[in-house]
Amino acid sequence: MPRRGPNSGADKRNRILRAAIKIFSQKGFFNSKVSEIARASGVADGTIYLYFKNKDDLLISLFEEKMGEVVADVRRRVEAGAGALAKLRIFIDNHMDLLEREAGLVEVLLVELRQSNKFLKDYTPVKFFEYLEVISDILEEGKREGVLRADLNVRVARRAIFGALDELCLTYVLSRKPMYQPSITSGEVYRILAEGLCVQKIGAREG
Repeated sequence: MPRRGPNSGADKRNRILRAAIKIFSQKGFFNSKVSEIARASGVADGTIYLYFKNKDDLLISLFEEKMGEVVADVRRRVEAGAGALAKLRIFIDNHMDLLEREAGLVEVLLVELRQSNKFLKDYTPVKFFEYLEVISDILEEGKREGVLRADLNVRVARRAIFGALDELCLTYVLSRKPMYQPSITSGEVYRILAEGLCVQKIGAREG
C-alpha cells in the first residue's frame, strides 16, 4: 500500500501547495521565493523541485488542483437545487462565499495568477473551463425548463456571469476597506442576472 504518513510524497506535496498559498497571498507571486515556501512547508529547498519544475509550475499546479476541488464542491452543492434558477443562486452564493471561506486561495487565484506570464500565454486552464461548464449546465437546464430565453447564447452568458462575479471578487480582495460584502452581494447579483435572463413579455411590468 502507498505511504500516507507525514513524510509521504503526497503529504509533502500537499504541504508545499498549502505553504505556497500562504506565501503567495502574503508576499505576492513575484516577491515570493521558493526557499520561503520550502521553509513554510517544512521541507528542504531541493525537495520542491522533486514535485514542481519551478515557481510558475508550482502556481499552475496549485491552480489546477485547487480549482479541481472547487469544481467538485460546487457541482455537489448545485445538485441540491430544485431547478435552474435555484441552482444559479447556489452557484453565485458559493462563488462569493469563497471570498471568506478560502480567502488566501482566492487572493492567489484572482491576483497572483494573473502575474504569471506562463499561465497567461502558454497554459490551457482546463479546470477553469470545467468551472464555466457548471454555469453552462445550469443555463441549458433553464432553457429546457422554459425559465430562460430559448435564444440565450450560453457561451456568452456564462462568460458574462463569471465576469461579473470575478470583477466583484477582485474589487473586494483589492479594496483596503472591503466593498461588496459577499453575503449581501450574492443576492443582488442573482436578482440582476435572473431578471435579465428570465422569460418575460416586454412591458409586462408596465401594463
